Amino acid sequence: MALRSAFLVPFILMLITMGLPIFFLELAIGQYSGLGPNEAFARMAPAFQGLGYCTLVVIGFVLIYYMIIVAWTIFYIFASFSPNLAWAHCNNDFNSNDCYSGIQDLQCQSNDTTTIFYNRTCTSINIVCQKFGYEYGNITHCLKNDTNNNNNNATPFRHLYKRVLSSEEYFSDYVLGIRGATWENFGGIRWELLGCLTLAWIICYLCLIRGVQSIGKIVYFTAIFPYVVLLALLIRGVTLEGAGEGSLWYITPTWSTLKDANVWGDAASQIFYSLGIGCGSLVTLSSYNSFTNNCHRDAIFVSITNLFTSIFAGFVIFSILGFLAKQMQMPIDEVVKSGTGLAFIAYPEAVVRMPLPNLWAFLFFFMLFILGLGSQFAGVQAINAAILDVRPDLRKYESYVILGICILCWLLAIPMIFDGGIYLFTLMDWNTASWAILLIGVAEVVLASWCYGCNKFLCNIGEMQMKFGRLLHSYWWLSWVVLAPITCLGVFVYQMYTYESASYGEYVFPGWANTIGILIGLSTLAPFPIFFGIHLWKILRKSDLFRPTNLWGPAIKKDNLDSDSVETVIVKSEQIRNDH
Repeated sequence: MALRSAFLVPFILMLITMGLPIFFLELAIGQYSGLGPNEAFARMAPAFQGLGYCTLVVIGFVLIYYMIIVAWTIFYIFASFSPNLAWAHCNNDFNSNDCYSGIQDLQCQSNDTTTIFYNRTCTSINIVCQKFGYEYGNITHCLKNDTNNNNNNATPFRHLYKRVLSSEEYFSDYVLGIRGATWENFGGIRWELLGCLTLAWIICYLCLIRGVQSIGKIVYFTAIFPYVVLLALLIRGVTLEGAGEGSLWYITPTWSTLKDANVWGDAASQIFYSLGIGCGSLVTLSSYNSFTNNCHRDAIFVSITNLFTSIFAGFVIFSILGFLAKQMQMPIDEVVKSGTGLAFIAYPEAVVRMPLPNLWAFLFFFMLFILGLGSQFAGVQAINAAILDVRPDLRKYESYVILGICILCWLLAIPMIFDGGIYLFTLMDWNTASWAILLIGVAEVVLASWCYGCNKFLCNIGEMQMKFGRLLHSYWWLSWVVLAPITCLGVFVYQMYTYESASYGEYVFPGWANTIGILIGLSTLAPFPIFFGIHLWKILRKSDLFRPTNLWGPAIKKDNLDSDSVETVIVKSEQIRNDH
């Protein structure tokens, strides 16, 4: 993710008031209890047992559709080995007459400066301009004499006729295979993508099969390698023509955008997405920590690293986009696309104009593959831990449990590799990791700070040998009790007020499809009222629903602490409780 300068203001505010507090809260709960989200939340307050299942439903959906992106990156990695990168040209069978290739346009001009690439062939500039009622033109504009003002009236080619980048047609018509697919006409399966999706899950399973210890070693590579590639891309990017203009456009703030409430909503959504909060995976991973691990330091370090990585990635991306804008004679704001457009359209278009395009294409998409696969590890492990918490007898068959998770997610993702699969992908992304996850974040904060008790929770953190001064203590108390729940609820209310039906490009989804999307979002929240009702049905006293059970308590891992340190922690824990 790259952040433009003005966007940093809402992003940092959301990080301080909402992102970091929930991030640290999840780490602390997992580390203190030594449990996954299901058991941890249920023991803190039985009324919130369904909250853990809510996070698992979210991470399950994310696992299913996010691996589709990983499959796309594998597709492009294989395509990067082709001598002629297919997305750089318009002479493929799937290309339309609207296809525009920057490389072929330059070739036309190198042979004859009076020609441009039009209608998939080299055509005289004057012939093209006369077709649209202009008298003559140059390589970027059509012109006609204005007899009233005696000035030339110039219009860019991109405003006269439709120009679809060859990289965009490659992604849409070849990789995705949309070809006019709709919800009603979903099309056939994309066999190349099925192979890539299968390979992605096989690699994921092989990385996970040896357990959490092996994951730690793999994560070192998945965490460090992208920085190496980003640094190489930055060094290459700043040497390209137009990189300075791109970087200047990136750091120049547009303060008027802060008046747009959408910017604040996007910042909140990006915080949840980039930090991975509200999905249960952080609780699961931190449950493997040593009881006295300083997860407070970890939370601050990861949050700050995430922020600076986003800024650093912005310089990499916009230096390349500045080069692309210079080459295409277009304003930077017309080159920039968000989401898949940036990764699978704009960058492939830029990389073909660089020296050694195959190398840079391979490095970029391999980096995306590593990042995507690394995020999948935590999700699979979260679901695996939840299953083993419920069925401890399956621990000796853990490799088979992981295999079952991978196969199930692979099967459920198959509809998204049909011609119209991008529509289902968009629908899940639109409704899963957006408005629904905000309510899960609210519930987590309310559980720890309101039901369980913020002061008691801070005492539990003290038991793990993390001590705060008065300022930090006040910040965490204020964040968990007031700031985080209000911020999450405020963004949620705004998103509901401005909710729009899902769409992909110019195709707006039909009402029944959006109803399915809303049901997908609601399904992530459904476990909460279901389990709440189950406890009421068991005629538990109302007060018991919101109090910790007898099973709630610290997870002193003997593997990580010797007997003396265990005794020390217990004594300190009792002292902290007595002080409060």
